[in-house]
Amino acid sequence: MYFLTGWPRRLLCPLRSQEEPFHIRPSSQRFYFAVLSETQLSIWFSRPSVLIVSYIESAKAAAQFGVYQKAEWKPDDSMIAVATAKGYILLFDVLGGGDGKSLYEPVYPRGSPRVRVTPGYKEEQCAPALSLEMKKPVDLEAPITSLQSLQEDLLVCTADGYLHVLHWDGLGSNGRKAVCLTTIPFSLDLQSARGGPSLDLEGVHICCMEYCVTLDGFAAVLSDGRLGFITPLSNTITTDQLQGVWAADVNDGTCVAVNNKYRLMAFGCASGSVLVYMIDSTTGSMQLSHKLELTPKHFPDVYNKTGPVKLICWSPDYSVAMVTWECGGLSLWSVFGAHLICTLGEDFRQGKEEEEEQQQPSLQAGILQFQFIKSALTVNPCTSNQEQVLLHGEDRLYLTCGDLSQVHSTSEPHTHPHLNPHDGSPLHHPSEPDSPLSQGLSTLLGHKHWHVVQIHSTYLESNWPIRFAAIDTAGQCMAVAGRRGLAHYSLYVIHFGECLFASLQEQNMTVTGGLAWWKDFVVVACYNFTDQQEQLRLYQRSSNLDNAFASVTKLHSDTLLLNVFRDMVILFRADCSICLYSLERRNDSVELLQEVSMSRYIPHPALVVSVTLTSVRTETGITLKAPQQACMAESIMLNLAGQLIMLQRDRSGPQVREKETPANNKKLLPFCPPVVLAQCVENVWTTCRSNRKKRHLLEALWLSCGEAGMKVWLPLFPRDHRKPHSFLSRRIMLPFHINIYPLAVLFEDALVLGATNESVLYDGLQGSSEPLEALFPYCTVERTSQIYLHHILRQLLVRNLGEQALMLAQSCASLPYFPHVMELMVHVVLEEEATSREPIPDPLLPTVAKFITEFPLFLQTIVHCARKTEYALWNYLFAAVGNPKDLFEECLMAQDLDTAASYLIILQNMEVPAVSRQHATLLFNTALEHGKWDLCRHMIRFLKAIGSGEMETPPPTPTTQEPSSTGGFEFFRNRSISLSQSADGIATGKFNLQKTFSMPSGPCVKGRDAECAENMYIDMMLWRHARHLLEQVRLRDLGCFSAQLGFELIGWLCRERNRVARVEDFVSALKRLHKDFLWPFPVVPGGSISSPLKNGRCRTVLSTRLLKSQSADSLLNSAMDTAPPQAASTSHTWLDGLGQTSKDMDAASSAHSNRHSPQTHDAFLSLLTNKVEEYSVGSATDLTETSSVVDGDWTMVDENSSTLSLSQAELEHISMQLANKGPHKSQVQLRYLLHVFMEAGCLEWCVVIGLILRDVNVIKQVIGFLDSPEVPPETVQSVRGGLLAVDAWVSADCLGYKPFLNLIQPQLQDLMDAAAEQVQAEAFQPGAQSSKLGASEGPGSAAAPRTEDGRGAAAPPGLAPPSLEPAGSFPRPPCEDGPPEQTEEQGEDEGAYDCTLS
Repeated sequence: MYFLTGWPRRLLCPLRSQEEPFHIRPSSQRFYFAVLSETQLSIWFSRPSVLIVSYIESAKAAAQFGVYQKAEWKPDDSMIAVATAKGYILLFDVLGGGDGKSLYEPVYPRGSPRVRVTPGYKEEQCAPALSLEMKKPVDLEAPITSLQSLQEDLLVCTADGYLHVLHWDGLGSNGRKAVCLTTIPFSLDLQSARGGPSLDLEGVHICCMEYCVTLDGFAAVLSDGRLGFITPLSNTITTDQLQGVWAADVNDGTCVAVNNKYRLMAFGCASGSVLVYMIDSTTGSMQLSHKLELTPKHFPDVYNKTGPVKLICWSPDYSVAMVTWECGGLSLWSVFGAHLICTLGEDFRQGKEEEEEQQQPSLQAGILQFQFIKSALTVNPCTSNQEQVLLHGEDRLYLTCGDLSQVHSTSEPHTHPHLNPHDGSPLHHPSEPDSPLSQGLSTLLGHKHWHVVQIHSTYLESNWPIRFAAIDTAGQCMAVAGRRGLAHYSLYVIHFGECLFASLQEQNMTVTGGLAWWKDFVVVACYNFTDQQEQLRLYQRSSNLDNAFASVTKLHSDTLLLNVFRDMVILFRADCSICLYSLERRNDSVELLQEVSMSRYIPHPALVVSVTLTSVRTETGITLKAPQQACMAESIMLNLAGQLIMLQRDRSGPQVREKETPANNKKLLPFCPPVVLAQCVENVWTTCRSNRKKRHLLEALWLSCGEAGMKVWLPLFPRDHRKPHSFLSRRIMLPFHINIYPLAVLFEDALVLGATNESVLYDGLQGSSEPLEALFPYCTVERTSQIYLHHILRQLLVRNLGEQALMLAQSCASLPYFPHVMELMVHVVLEEEATSREPIPDPLLPTVAKFITEFPLFLQTIVHCARKTEYALWNYLFAAVGNPKDLFEECLMAQDLDTAASYLIILQNMEVPAVSRQHATLLFNTALEHGKWDLCRHMIRFLKAIGSGEMETPPPTPTTQEPSSTGGFEFFRNRSISLSQSADGIATGKFNLQKTFSMPSGPCVKGRDAECAENMYIDMMLWRHARHLLEQVRLRDLGCFSAQLGFELIGWLCRERNRVARVEDFVSALKRLHKDFLWPFPVVPGGSISSPLKNGRCRTVLSTRLLKSQSADSLLNSAMDTAPPQAASTSHTWLDGLGQTSKDMDAASSAHSNRHSPQTHDAFLSLLTNKVEEYSVGSATDLTETSSVVDGDWTMVDENSSTLSLSQAELEHISMQLANKGPHKSQVQLRYLLHVFMEAGCLEWCVVIGLILRDVNVIKQVIGFLDSPEVPPETVQSVRGGLLAVDAWVSADCLGYKPFLNLIQPQLQDLMDAAAEQVQAEAFQPGAQSSKLGASEGPGSAAAPRTEDGRGAAAPPGLAPPSLEPAGSFPRPPCEDGPPEQTEEQGEDEGAYDCTLS
């Protein structure tokens, strides 16, 4: 297909003339073109576009002949005929300059290798010096309406109703015949031709006529607007040998152009549309094939204002037609009516008159040359089995190569491991028959840009223009052929491969039948001038493009088309025969396999557009049991002038098993007679790959049919190895429309790739001096793609083939845009049926709805489609798919809350507010439970809007921020909290709290009461959820809930202080906090009793030099070895597992929380010491220097010990301190919750958090508060009982907490003494005495056994109280958890909390 690119070029005429050019006529080879003005004939060279010679008529002759009107070239470019206004034909000889003189020659720098003279060098590279010489003029004595060149004759139509036949060379009376139009019999078809001339042609003449070679006749427009086709019944044009057929019901024809390749006649009409006719082969009548006209849908402003059609012109390859109108404008259509470009819309402001010409009397006239690029399919249809879009202009290629790094999974293309020694490209390994190279979706759709390859000037200067282009399967190697020779190009190394520069070889060969890639070889059908014979050549990509390296096979007839299927080459020859050759890699041998003569079916070889070998077949052998046969060449597809013809192999005779025949003499089956599959076919796509999962798409045949869109010939398979139905056809042809012109099909990805023209306006020089070409926009070509799967599924459902549709859809369900496919299908059917004016007898929407329920994305598909459709169609949609209330409940059951929220919007529009409020409440509670905070915020806004009755403008959501990566409590940074609150302040409970949602927001006073009630309703739900979280000891979730939704936690806790904010079981609460905050249980190693930090040599730098988990592990192991034998033997139940490696963190923590056996600690403790990294990095995203573990910045143990000169024991102690701390993020969260509970006066929770943080000051502060009269006695009793339970649990199961309990022993003693009359003090006494004893004993002596410890384990000697003194006794590392250091840390790293009571 053709696409405009860039700006047009304006050709500068060196001769100053007042006359404006008005007619352009290219020569048959298009090396020259003639330009006519009123008294001047100019010959121009095509490349470069320069004026060669100009003939200017004298004033006397101009008065005699009249002004010039039309021109026509002789087929061999040796003569030009010019028609003048007074009925004269002027014949000019075009004479070449003698002695090889040329007008323009290329100039090269001295020493350039290009200077060597090759045969044909002058002719190919230089503009020749031509001269024009007028012969004797011929007077036809009537105005001339049409000129048409035949091989040896010139056909001239005149206004007196005669056809004159002139010989180009003989100009006497014997060289001239005249036929009167009234003597030609016309009828509607050739069968009903009556004898005698038609009487209605009196006074009628032919005003436009063109000869069609393949129809062997003349398409003519008569002066009364009727359209006709005149056939010579014999080889000579005489009166009694002409027969005419005309088209019924048309009388406004203006001009005509014929398409020889497709046997079409395009007639322009005064209405502005173009009627394209074909000749019925049986009756000989003219049948309307299709129309080319602008539609009101795409061109609403100009579709009926174009005026009559002025000119139609087919492209040289007959694949597109260009149309211009009287009012200007230029439009391009494909051969069967797909519209490509029109300059009457969008950015094109000016009108154009002819194909390369523009007239504007107010401005200036000139010759403009428009640049087009076209699809390689138009001339080299063998590229249709590729999945790339390849376009080429006269000197460059455009291809959709995707991303090289994605194709080969390396970042640089030239770093590929298997590079070719010659051109640096990856070597192609022979692919398996079932797994050839497929590009894949990401590479072909990666970006919108083209890869533009500029062909090297050394090749182009003598071989311009590019005639053929081909690309290999991987999309990395191209081959191009110009006038002579060929060149190839590799994307791996950005330069041209070795072109055929050897002069003899380059000029001795021209490509005739096209190019194709087969593995590493370029397959070329060419003509060798030296031997004067047709050849099939194979050039290997890795060797030089030289005939010495080529494999050459002689052919008996001219090759017109070539294609490759797996290891076979198919050729179509000028004698209408098809040849199959096999290709072998071993010795590059080419062997003739089969010849098929098609002369019975093909009237003219030029009519064959493409020939393809495919694995497509229609017989019963298409069962699922034999997918390997899909690789075999089963049929030939022939596009004969738009008719797709299939020749299948004949399997009716006795079949020979493949195993019984030797491989070398396997005889190929003959072909059946041809069958016509489709009409109006422009392109055919098929693939030789096979994929059992996507057999529908890979074994289908894809057709492009112009304005009729696309068609797919889809195979139908029986399901689950069942026997096929006898009534079910094997294949079905499904038509569908797409919005782009298809250039490639991605089979597995269910995508069509194409291209489209875009224009960019240029606001440059304003005013009269603006050049002519700047009036046009700059044209670019954009890559496009389109999904077609929903069209096919819908067509299958229409035909009651739902089972096939289901198989096809399931095979494509993994595609990323499959949900979009489903939405499109529902949307298209809904729009058609719901907006139909007549009732639909058999609606498709219920079938589509039932079909989609087979897929898990049914609920999303329906709601997304409804949201994108107007409200008026919703009732029709939900009548087919089900009640939205039921669908909403299904979403909740499936826990798909986002989809449920979309259904809520549907319900809000379709139901009364009470129903939507009920469903919204349900969804809000579920979202709270699942922690979907964004959805919760939307639901709050939604519920408030329902309550206030202002659905159109809902009140704004409270401004909350997203949780930050640091602590998750960004929201509260704006609040102020008191850290240094006195006991009295907290106990009195004087809080000035402002509730976020209870206060009315916005200036509206009208609905204040309703809004307050709604706020109260929302608050009740929030309170209920907070109560639920606190009852389940989910503090972390409570904090997130408060931060995300702006819930006033402190005020609520104040109210709930003596109800739900109590701690029933301190031990289980402590365990739950450890689990939720990923906080390790403290570890107690064996070791020496003396504190390693007594001498105060610990440096703060240690906090940043963290030990890797392996080194920490080795330290622990060495600590085990040096432990006293008694400790090691008695405490083996929880210390044994310290060196083991744990497999699963979650399993360990859940096992710990569920079972309280001592063995669970083994796994948990070993996990913490071995996977400290995982804990901190996995849970905290913002780690700082002072956090427990930093991701990176590790230092080996020996470095630390050498720089700080610390002993093994000191390092061991520091590593234990680090192992006993959780992630920094959890620490910040716990500290924050501690502040909240402290302000709210929930002292029991403060104790639990103080215990997990092992912060002595917190415990001291809380126990101090307990003396206040404001604190109820139940709280004091609860704290006391909880601490006793914790002490018992610690002694039994978690000795790591023992040192901390020893540290807070004085405070516990005070608590016990204060309530001596209620609680027996003896219960706590022995533990205290024993720990005091252990503390007072000197180094080296073991602590006494605890009486309540049933196992009689000794207290670990390494953790005596001096090692964990309160803050102030020695400079501690900042990683310890004291409040003064903590506030500093937050100031540096987390942003300090401003701590004053709000």
